[in-house]
Amino acid sequence: MKNKVALYGAGNVGATTAHWLAQMEIADLVLFDIFGQIGAGKALDLYESGPALGFDGRITGSNDPAIIEGADVVVVTAGVPRRKDPETGKFPSRDELVKINQEVMEVVAENIKKYAPDSIVVLVTNPLDAMAHVMLRKTGFEPRRVIGQAGALDTARYKTFIADELGVSVEDVHGIVLGGHGDTMVPLPRLTSVAGIPVTELISQEKLDAIIERTRKGGGEIVGLLGYSGYYAPAAGTAIMVESILKDKKRVIPSAIYTQGEYGYHDLFIGLPAVLGRNGVERVIEFELTAEERAMLDHSAEAVRSVVAVLGYD
Repeated sequence: MKNKVALYGAGNVGATTAHWLAQMEIADLVLFDIFGQIGAGKALDLYESGPALGFDGRITGSNDPAIIEGADVVVVTAGVPRRKDPETGKFPSRDELVKINQEVMEVVAENIKKYAPDSIVVLVTNPLDAMAHVMLRKTGFEPRRVIGQAGALDTARYKTFIADELGVSVEDVHGIVLGGHGDTMVPLPRLTSVAGIPVTELISQEKLDAIIERTRKGGGEIVGLLGYSGYYAPAAGTAIMVESILKDKKRVIPSAIYTQGEYGYHDLFIGLPAVLGRNGVERVIEFELTAEERAMLDHSAEAVRSVVAVLGYD
């Protein structure tokens, strides 16, 4: 039986994730969106591009959540993105965004529990770590089946900026970013390399610090240019996670996982190196951190806890 992936939310990130996945030919796709016929329209448009680009696979869409029934993986992008108020020019506060998307996520979770109770959920909606807590709580799924997409995106940005600085292929840049998504991410330059050569021997500390800071602010940089959140890179990071799950590739992808003692954390979603396979999070790879790296990861964990606290759960 062919795999089925549901895109819960057919906005920029959801539709672009569907685009990448369609070209991978690893599943039939369904796009759900509550707004009018956006899901159906984008699904049909993408479906019709198959003959031109040479990919096969059934792609359908609807504004009825029942379309996600039986999905193996549900990618959740539904929610209110970071967007400037056209009148004030300001962004919603962190707490405002948490509470707005908490209400959305509770409805999403109920529908996933009803229509796709055996699925693995890859969550993209921000604030990512907090929304993952809502999803886990409301679905009652095993923690290994609720995974947040953050590290895949932050790591991709990190590698892009390093490759650009050195004038080398991104394929030869290897590294990983841990912790919460965005400002509190934890880069690991000592474990970053270019074709096996430590990046610390190729880039000055000053330039490396600038790259790390740009990575931390990567989402904000895109919002500043577009006026809304980016979607190509987030969708690409999501697609490789789905691919690893469906193909049981067991790729090591930094993901927001629900900790049960890993790195000393408990009952908290935070970005760690996770092996992703057919069961979701197969395991978390643990290794020794330096005192500085540990301090940054602890700081990131505290930042995540402060956002989760806004949810009002016990």
